Amino acid sequence: QVTVVESGGGLVQAGDSLRLSCTVSKGTFSDYAAGWFRQAPGKEREFVGGIRGRTGNTYYPTSAKGRFTVSTNNAKNTAYLEMNSLKPEDAAVYYCALMYGPISYSSGDYLYWGQGTQVTVSS
Repeated sequence: QVTVVESGGGLVQAGDSLRLSCTVSKGTFSDYAAGWFRQAPGKEREFVGGIRGRTGNTYYPTSAKGRFTVSTNNAKNTAYLEMNSLKPEDAAVYYCALMYGPISYSSGDYLYWGQGTQVTVSS
């Protein structure tokens, strides 16, 4: 059983930065492709960035490029989502998810999900 746990969410002001963390209970991030998703109330779950552990290649949708950065620290077996210049519309529950193989922008392709961490951005 693979357990994924996110942390680092909270309440920030518009323009602030925040770093979310994701740990996995089995294996290392080099074994997986890790995707970060978010879901705001009434909206679909949205891919905001990902990293293929084997290569270190990162992937972002156009909406996240330049503000969001995904990385991993293999020594700590942790993946990160660094978010800069946060806006009120970035408020959502953020999820870390894992899959095998190349990265996917589709949430349905991911096998293992964390419980999510809430990010709230005040204006």
